[in-house]
Amino acid sequence: MGKKRIIQQSEEELLKEKNKVDAKVAKEMEASVKKISEGRVYISSTYNNTMITLTDTKGNSLGWTSAGKIGFKGAKKSTPFAASKVAEAVSQIASKFGIEKIAIFVKGIGSGRDSAIRSLMARGLEVVSLKDVTPIPHNGCRPPKARRI
Repeated sequence: MGKKRIIQQSEEELLKEKNKVDAKVAKEMEASVKKISEGRVYISSTYNNTMITLTDTKGNSLGWTSAGKIGFKGAKKSTPFAASKVAEAVSQIASKFGIEKIAIFVKGIGSGRDSAIRSLMARGLEVVSLKDVTPIPHNGCRPPKARRI
């Protein structure tokens, strides 16, 4: 079979090839991160956690985070402080996409609702609208049938 000859590239050739690859990766990264001026923020605040999702105006998700994802555990996830930290993380995602104006939709009855909204406003995002979309039962559940003795 004989010896196999391996062609070794010089350092200059390797650097040129690396620069080409880096340029392609940079272009793809710029193309993947679209510049959007408006977006929506959905805040879901429960007794146990606070979750915030950032979407574009059509509703396509751009990023999300929750108190548990950031690192809070147990009862600390449902605190207003954890909700403000979650809102700061979402505002960083929004700045990456270039979002300046947001419409906020709040769902749930947890303690992190207000602090999350205030934190989003404090981070420089202009709030266009604020809507509470907490589900409210119209007539409630069907009552249990009468007890027979």
